[in-house]
Amino acid sequence: MAYLDELSSSSFTGDVEYSYGSRLAVATDNSVYQKLPQAVVFPKSVEDLQCIGSLANKHPQVVFSARGGGTGTNGQSLTAGIVVDLSRHMNKILEINVEEQWVRVQTGVVKDALNDALRPHGFFFSPDLSTSNRATLGGMINTDASGQGSLVYGKTSDHVLGLTSVLSNGDILSTTPLSVEEAKQRSETDDSYGNILKQVFASCVEQRDAILAKFPRLNRFLTGYDLEHAYDSESETIDVSRLITGSEGSLAMVAEAKLSLTPIATYKALVNIKYDSFESALRHAPRMVAAKATSVETVDSTVLNLAKTDIIWHSIADLITDVPNKTLLGLNMVEYNSNDESEIKERIAALEAELTAASENGEFGVIGYQVTFDKSDISRIYAMRKKAVGLLGKTEGTQKPIAFAEDTAVPPENLADFIMEFRELLDGEGLRYGMFGHVDAGVLHVRPALDLCDVEQEKLMHSLSDRVVALVAKYGGLMWGEHGKGYRSEYGPAFFGEDLFNELRRIKAAFDPSNKMNPGKICTPIESNDELVKVSDTKRATYDRTIPVAFKTAFAPAMDCNGNGLCFNYDATSPMCPSSKVTRDRRHSPKGRAGLIREWIRLLGQQGVDTKSLSAEQFSSSWWERFVNSRKKEEDFSHEVLEAMNGCLACKSCSSQCPVKVDVPEFRATFLSIYYQRYLRPAKDLLVANIERMAPVMAKAPWLFNAFLKPAIAQKAIESTIGYVDAPVLSSPSLEKRVAGKVARYDYNVLSALSEEEKQSTVIVVQDPFTSFYDAGVVEDFIALIRKLGISPVLLPFKPNGKPEHVKGFLERFARTAKNTASFLNEVAALDIPMVGVDASLVLCYRDEYKKALGEKRGDFQVLAVHEWLSELGDTVWQNVAPSSDTAPLALLSHCTEKTALPTSEKQWQQIFAKVDQSVDVVAVGCCGMAGTYGHEAEQKQKSLDIYNLSWEQALKRYPAEAVMATGYSCRSQVARIERFKPKHPVQSLLACINNK
Repeated sequence: MAYLDELSSSSFTGDVEYSYGSRLAVATDNSVYQKLPQAVVFPKSVEDLQCIGSLANKHPQVVFSARGGGTGTNGQSLTAGIVVDLSRHMNKILEINVEEQWVRVQTGVVKDALNDALRPHGFFFSPDLSTSNRATLGGMINTDASGQGSLVYGKTSDHVLGLTSVLSNGDILSTTPLSVEEAKQRSETDDSYGNILKQVFASCVEQRDAILAKFPRLNRFLTGYDLEHAYDSESETIDVSRLITGSEGSLAMVAEAKLSLTPIATYKALVNIKYDSFESALRHAPRMVAAKATSVETVDSTVLNLAKTDIIWHSIADLITDVPNKTLLGLNMVEYNSNDESEIKERIAALEAELTAASENGEFGVIGYQVTFDKSDISRIYAMRKKAVGLLGKTEGTQKPIAFAEDTAVPPENLADFIMEFRELLDGEGLRYGMFGHVDAGVLHVRPALDLCDVEQEKLMHSLSDRVVALVAKYGGLMWGEHGKGYRSEYGPAFFGEDLFNELRRIKAAFDPSNKMNPGKICTPIESNDELVKVSDTKRATYDRTIPVAFKTAFAPAMDCNGNGLCFNYDATSPMCPSSKVTRDRRHSPKGRAGLIREWIRLLGQQGVDTKSLSAEQFSSSWWERFVNSRKKEEDFSHEVLEAMNGCLACKSCSSQCPVKVDVPEFRATFLSIYYQRYLRPAKDLLVANIERMAPVMAKAPWLFNAFLKPAIAQKAIESTIGYVDAPVLSSPSLEKRVAGKVARYDYNVLSALSEEEKQSTVIVVQDPFTSFYDAGVVEDFIALIRKLGISPVLLPFKPNGKPEHVKGFLERFARTAKNTASFLNEVAALDIPMVGVDASLVLCYRDEYKKALGEKRGDFQVLAVHEWLSELGDTVWQNVAPSSDTAPLALLSHCTEKTALPTSEKQWQQIFAKVDQSVDVVAVGCCGMAGTYGHEAEQKQKSLDIYNLSWEQALKRYPAEAVMATGYSCRSQVARIERFKPKHPVQSLLACINNK
């Protein structure tokens, strides 16, 4: 493309990407639509945005759409033109002014990241939204976002003090409120800003009466271009920022923003009110609003029940308990804020008295309530509420709740009646749905479950959309109360009427006369014949329905991704997708990888292969064929997919933290198994896959192999020939020598002869390849700990676990390994003696990958993680252990896989150490960057180190080396590589506590 060539050779300093994979990554958002752009550009500055616009003057066909977090639910940022992504580089907080209570930011800053920076100063940016941990300020500005607490805190536009934007012609537009007199003077200049101000006077001032008569009196006044508030008749000011805020990128690219801040209230209280029906919750909410609550949020039983199956529920289960002999079908979360402790307690006490009477008398459908004043508890409850959108994606079956009429806004007093009629409409079509939202503002998110791969159900979606528009109008509301118009822009003319809609078009023409900025959204320029986008436009399902059913089944985790984007979580201390955080590349996220896989299997289905099934065996080829293919330079989309899959650390955090459980390592392994039927495998993959067979042999003479591995010249040779760096050395002396005479060897006949009492004081230690052969001191100390607790340890013979094979996609071999090891462990399980594994990530492989590979043939054996087994021990075991005299806390840094798959593990470790009076700090960290063998791969080493620096580097500085514990072998190895000390496994610290008595 000539334009992109010019851009690349110009003063533009950002990134330009036009690979198929890069374009696919931004072809979808959190909506049902899909539109493949021509390219993606990532500017680094306002000057870059100027360059993008000014060069486009010479290319009439070039159009743009600015993009932030990609969390829009109506396709707002999707385009067939060029995506301008501000989130990668333009994400700096430029200035915080505490005295004047404002902040200046680049618009690629994530909302929660901004609040992290403001919190130490006692302020926050108050417009809230459920996607706040990945939504950018630019996206919030362009959709005039708001959410919880909007009755008190307002919308984004209420906090915009000024904007720096770039027009499609490259002109910079700096907008702040101007007096009418100033605006008139400025409008007389013959430049872009002057022409815009002329049109503001014509459209917003002269048409004032028509605007006030048409626009509903709602808290959610979103209209696209806010004609009403661009002119303030009371203060006699003109604010062009009000037009840009909510314009969905159709007027200008917003580069920087000056935003007002809100002081953080000193005291908070949250009352969770439980109801016998969702209707009861809706109809009771106005009483809470009248009682001047800060916010009233509601969720229905569908969302609550899905939350109970998610990782998040363990953190709030005691805060939203079931009511005995009652069915909880609706929940209102009512928040109060105050700087006066006695005042807030009085208000809550009065509300408690009212709710207690209501629950006893059966009034308002109230069946119970719970109150918390703890800010951390309140944050956890809201985290569940914010996850509601994603949780609905877990609905069983092909029909999934989708967004298309999910942000209707009506006057709050009409909400209950409106929702009842809305439910009748959906019930009449036999549809399932979930409901949640902001009842205080009259906004409820309703997501009907549809399978858009079914053409008839797609038609039903279009029909329902039309009917909801009419229903909203009946109750005096808006179809787009919170999430913008996007592909619903077609309804704009009917809502505004011809006259006012033409005023919108004139505004558009003043900003963007050539219709280059996100064309088709909101409106088109007044003289343009271009069309608006429509609800019936191309959807992701348009492509998905062409994928063979067998292919969808084989890659079900990728197909299940609903685009909610939780995997874009900015928080460095969250284990979710470290590769996405460190690369800032959407392809290297679970959503990005799922999208690449969907397109890959779609294209694969068009290549004449058998579509009745999908497995590696279908593509088997000779070594020579793979050799020839590997040397060819042919274009193959699968190479782009491979690049994204190789960047995955296989930490499996996505499989637990994603609301719909998108398991990237699972479909990554399947992809690799097929890809390497056509191409040769790299030597490093062969090394990793065979490590469980090599390590036991090498451990016979560790000194010999270590003598070869340790010299720098050998490490260099391994890196250059195999692509492996910092290769670990074997434990010396070996585990066998370390535990000789300290542990019983496995003998089935001897163990089966034990009495029940003897079995209860025996434990079987299951070996894994990493701790047994590379960190044998941990296993040695675990055995010593077992003995200290008065229990007899038995060391099971080493059997390959198979996880390294699975990670590298050797699925056929993995299935054989799993079958053999499962057979052996089922035999051991028959002894009814607990089995315990030291490394939790290997233990979890028995529970997850084994089950998926073997199904019912896996059997019922159970291998416990160390903390699970220690937690099950009776109090009598600890009675002979003297309490610790050490008052300094230990620091626990948990393995990603462990703490996401076993979310109570950290708390359990604290409880275990409490038995010996040793305090433990749970340190919030993300991934360490090692993740098995990922950090040892030469091509991934720098990313591995960068990931470590995101959270681990800072965390370790807070504690002395001797206090640091890490549960994962890979975590301990990474710290040893970088910090030159090796953290203890918790069992080693626990043993030390006992030995010190």
